[in-house]
Amino acid sequence: MLIQCDKARHGARLKAAQQRCTSNVALIVSFATRLRFGVPQCSAALERWPESDTFPLEAPMEIPKRLIDCLNENKVRYEILHHPEAVTAQRIAQAEHIKGRHHAKVVMIKSGEQHLMMVLPADHQIDLEKVEKAVGKACSLDKEQEFKSFFADCAIGAMPPFGNLYGLPTYADKSLAEQDYIVFEAGTHTDAIKMSYRDYEKIVKPKVEDLAIKLQPMKGA
Repeated sequence: MLIQCDKARHGARLKAAQQRCTSNVALIVSFATRLRFGVPQCSAALERWPESDTFPLEAPMEIPKRLIDCLNENKVRYEILHHPEAVTAQRIAQAEHIKGRHHAKVVMIKSGEQHLMMVLPADHQIDLEKVEKAVGKACSLDKEQEFKSFFADCAIGAMPPFGNLYGLPTYADKSLAEQDYIVFEAGTHTDAIKMSYRDYEKIVKPKVEDLAIKLQPMKGA
């Protein structure tokens, strides 16, 4: 009888030891897995972890619908051009094989609390003294972080010169108004639109002023 009791106690201790061993192995495997794959040790961290190492790719911008709708509703002729991504207005003009005086670039100006859109040829540079004379108030170059919210449907630096579509007073340099056609960025860094300046003027109704000075001519300009 004593021998049977000893065997029973030994069997119970053996079973408990096996259970502890199995549990420890599971913990070791779990910990090793977490180390290998970088899994955080708490649920709060686990919820944040997927965002820490991955960044969503930005969807490519499209030509703003409001711009196309505006051109179509006004029944004007226009041509959509495609070009490799370029940084400066003059390089865009080169990519489109047009002369700088035809490429209309946008420069944002701040006057007090008001944001203003200036439109000038790619081969010209904004002149703040001339701008202040045209506006009648002190002016400075606008900061991107202050005006980018106006252009949620555009890539920054590729805003079309249609301030009327964004609630912005628009001014055009007088040298641009002398051109028979203009080409401008259409809200993306790879699309441009070519249209008659007269049609542009009819739609946007910019204030035409002397706003800029001519730069050194581009090759072929």
